[in-house]
Amino acid sequence: MFAKELTHDGHIRRFSIIGPGKDGWELRVEEDAAVIRRLCYTDWHRVERALDAIVHEVEALEQDGWRDRAAN
Repeated sequence: MFAKELTHDGHIRRFSIIGPGKDGWELRVEEDAAVIRRLCYTDWHRVERALDAIVHEVEALEQDGWRDRAAN
């Protein structure tokens, strides 16, 4: 449903929302090899709010010099 991968100074940050699955939609934020945030939502409206927050977080990181890995 949503996937974005950014890179900066040798680091990678991944954002994803997948689902719906058995437990609903899963939001994951990973930095390098570590999962730094993992949440599950069963309510679509919460997924929409989480997606808005991720989009804003990605925009802020891009303003700080992070780049879309797919564009490189």
